[in-house]
Amino acid sequence: MNTIIRKSMLSVAGLAFAGGVFAGPIAAHAATPVDAKPVAVAVQTAKPSPQGEQSRITLNDEQTANVKAIIAATKKAGLPERAAVISIATSLQESKLENLGHLGDRNDHDSLGLFQQRPSSGWGTPEQITDPDYSTTAFLKGLKQVDGWQDMPLTDAAQTVQVSAYPDAYAQWEQQATDLVAQHWNS
Repeated sequence: MNTIIRKSMLSVAGLAFAGGVFAGPIAAHAATPVDAKPVAVAVQTAKPSPQGEQSRITLNDEQTANVKAIIAATKKAGLPERAAVISIATSLQESKLENLGHLGDRNDHDSLGLFQQRPSSGWGTPEQITDPDYSTTAFLKGLKQVDGWQDMPLTDAAQTVQVSAYPDAYAQWEQQATDLVAQHWNS
């Protein structure tokens, strides 16, 4: 096998050989016929596709500012775009990207902010939870503790952090969250 191709590359690229295709880490250990001429073939890792029917809302200036705040906090935490997608989808479900204060009779708990985090559950003070940077950082801290969050369905990653009574509800926002991150990540 061509020594220029390293094992690390094999996890994201396949190697095409005359007579077949070897892909992934297993290919690093496969015996290559002497007369084979390896050629690197780029295989893009598929991004997870949204699950189920998708919802979409039109955002106002405040909601767009909150999207940008979530993206900024994600970058500050050194996390990839996928973390921002999960965060934005979660906030779309929890608050429609509105930084909610106390909802009075419409709220049977003390949930606040973009992620409907609760002071009584240890997310922080009401002032902290209603700060988009703080609440996003708190959400991301929880997300980083979820083993394999990068590769699991969005709704599973969000639910593991949020522990919602509606665990599958996050999935409906994945496409809009993905579009928002694509639009604002580099702006």
